[in-house]
Amino acid sequence: MGAPAALTPPPSAARVIVVGPCGAGKTTLALSLHALGIHLRQIAQEHSFVPDLWHRGTPPDVLIFLDASFETCTARKRFKWLEPDYLEQQRRLADARSHCHIYLATDWLTPMEVRDRVAAFLRGAG
Repeated sequence: MGAPAALTPPPSAARVIVVGPCGAGKTTLALSLHALGIHLRQIAQEHSFVPDLWHRGTPPDVLIFLDASFETCTARKRFKWLEPDYLEQQRRLADARSHCHIYLATDWLTPMEVRDRVAAFLRGAG
C-alpha cells in the first residue's frame, strides 16, 4: 500500500494530540504524519499524575489513543519493566482513553497501517 496523499487537516482537526503507553507507536506515528504535512503533539499522559493532562491548555480537536499490550510494548522498546508498571500507565491513560476520537490497538498493525488509518480518520473517512 502506498503512502496516502498529503493532506491539510481541516480546521476542525487543527489540534491533534496522540497518547498511549510507552511502545504503542506514538513517536513513529508523529514522524510519519509529519512527513505528510500533518502535525500532532504527543502528550506524556502515561507519565503524568494529572488524569486529564491531555485536555489541559487548549483541548484537542482530535485525540488519538494508540494502545498495545504489555508484551508488544516490552518487545518494541526492549523494556525491562514489570507488568504493574504497564498497568499503572494504563490507569493514568484511562481518562484519555474514554475521551478519544480514535482508538487503535497497534499490536498487529505495521507503522504504515497505523499512519494510513489515522490519516483516513483525519480526512473524515475513519
